[in-house]
Amino acid sequence: QVQLVESGGGLVQAGDSLRLSCAASGRAFINYIMGWFRQAPGKEREFVAAITWLGRSTYYADSVKGRFTISRDNAKNTLYLQTHSLKPEDTAVYYCAAAFGHPWSRDSDEYQYWGQGTQVTVSS
Repeated sequence: QVQLVESGGGLVQAGDSLRLSCAASGRAFINYIMGWFRQAPGKEREFVAAITWLGRSTYYADSVKGRFTISRDNAKNTLYLQTHSLKPEDTAVYYCAAAFGHPWSRDSDEYQYWGQGTQVTVSS
């Protein structure tokens, strides 16, 4: 089992940047595909980005491609999401998630472990 704790959210203006972090503890972090998802009020949780075990491959939702960057530091057991050029439509609770025994996926059902989420609010 792995425990995940997100941080780094906040209230920003459109065009600003934020770096979200997700600290992992428990089973070996390197064994997990890691992903970021988000959920806005009244909407379903949606895929944002994913990264493979050694960080060699990354995947993004079209809505964030070119603005967000996912990365991981396996020595620090930490996942990151660097966001740039934030838009009001990026407002959501952002969750990190871990998948064990699966290739990467956009499907939240493939991720077994979830953090509690961190709120990102972008004002126009």
